Amino acid sequence: MSTTADGEQGTTVPGGSGRVVVVGSANVDLVVDVPRHPGGGETILGGELRRNPGGKGANQAVGAARAGGAGTTFVGALGHDDAADLLLASLDRGGVRTDLVERVDAATGTALITVSPDGENAIVVAPGANSHVTVGAAQAERIAAADVVLAQLEIPLDVVRAAAAARRPGALLVLNAAPSRDLPDDVWAAVDVLVVNEHEAADLAGASGDADPSTLAGLLLERVPAVVVTLGGEGSLVAERRPSGPLLTTVPAIAVEAVDTTGAGDTFCGVLAAALARGADLPDAARLAAAAGALAVTRPGAQDAVPDAADVVALAERAANPDRPT
Repeated sequence: MSTTADGEQGTTVPGGSGRVVVVGSANVDLVVDVPRHPGGGETILGGELRRNPGGKGANQAVGAARAGGAGTTFVGALGHDDAADLLLASLDRGGVRTDLVERVDAATGTALITVSPDGENAIVVAPGANSHVTVGAAQAERIAAADVVLAQLEIPLDVVRAAAAARRPGALLVLNAAPSRDLPDDVWAAVDVLVVNEHEAADLAGASGDADPSTLAGLLLERVPAVVVTLGGEGSLVAERRPSGPLLTTVPAIAVEAVDTTGAGDTFCGVLAAALARGADLPDAARLAAAAGALAVTRPGAQDAVPDAADVVALAERAANPDRPT
């Protein structure tokens, strides 16, 4: 956190070098296109089975690295299997440092994903090796050098705690609280920026599913300094706790034709973290993240759909200046 010129607290890393450490999951995604998602007890026929690199942590690490996160490191765990080889190769292609990824005696995590014609997905994850992620001395040293630490909840909460404890003063912990689960007080206290969708926001706030985003954000600001509530096709809401009261910023969605939404949220989180690590304020970081997420849904897959930094910046600028000639 930093203090702005008017004396209020802002969610920035002044003079940030762009270093990001992502602590999280890595999965091989088994993806099949379906005419619609099946109901309980129902069997339907789908298309060809695809096997893609994925996992929230790994996806977000690729997002941060391609967005210009200098020396983005992924801290995670993989098995001794060909799925691990697939994931390491993808992370390497994405520009992510993988020297701190551990190989453990468990199967690499697997996600079972169905994708409907409108690009919406349904996902079930078998954690496997992700349950064995640890933060040892080498990982803690890398975290201590980072400007932003990004974590999710597909890994044990003790790992999130350890990552939070290892960061340096002034560095931000960004927590993508997905999948949603109850958080103990010490984890809440460690979070600088919480990123959630509407369902996760309602779960964590203990509110009804029909509560509006600003109400949810206000409830969550009682626990953390800043919240980003992603709203799918409606964009996102950035909420920051200030001495003068909550500061709410609406970030509109960028209209695109969706092909596959699987990696959109993870791309958003990775680009958000990279922008914060370079010193951007939270609303500006969210605008870049929105552009990245929009580009990601126009392509199939998760890590393979993560756009390059130049394309993200170009789309964000076009969205901010729609009347400017291209």
